[in-house]
Amino acid sequence: MADAEIIKLILQGDKEKFALLVGQYQKLVFRTCMGFLHDKDDSEDLTQDVFIQAYQSLPRFRGNAAFSTWLYRIAVNASLNKIRKSPMMLIKQQFDNFAGDKKEGELSVPLTDGEDPETIMIRDEHVKWVQRALDSLPENQRTAIVLSKYDDLPQKEIAEIMDTTEGAVEALLQRAKKNLYKKLAAQRRI
Repeated sequence: MADAEIIKLILQGDKEKFALLVGQYQKLVFRTCMGFLHDKDDSEDLTQDVFIQAYQSLPRFRGNAAFSTWLYRIAVNASLNKIRKSPMMLIKQQFDNFAGDKKEGELSVPLTDGEDPETIMIRDEHVKWVQRALDSLPENQRTAIVLSKYDDLPQKEIAEIMDTTEGAVEALLQRAKKNLYKKLAAQRRI
């Protein structure tokens, strides 16, 4: 059943059909939230919030864009709002990094047979460098890179989500990559 048909049924009173949309898009929304928050528990909570907001806003969905595009926009905005409203979240992440706390679901490198602990620790530290560098990007660059790399979306869809042109997305991605490279290169010198 197509998204438009499901939405029509929901708006006509068949509220249980919303579970179909949740089932179809839950992983995508979670991955987007995780790209911004880097924390499994916070991302799961925010994913639920995004679907609640989408359900409540469904009567205002005009259908000018795909439902997935509209939902991504809600997820991106909710993620950015959570970061803006919670400076304590950034402090908590920095403390967790400093203290060495590792929660299930955080971005990490899986163990493979034969790898020594030093190699694993170095890789984990590199992951933390990337997360910190990503978090320090300007909001629009971070959004473009998360949608491109975490969600593997084409530039056309990213442009729709960000309400901009494909050319602007290309420029944002180039600047984001350049900024990430600079930040990571500086980190290596430390």
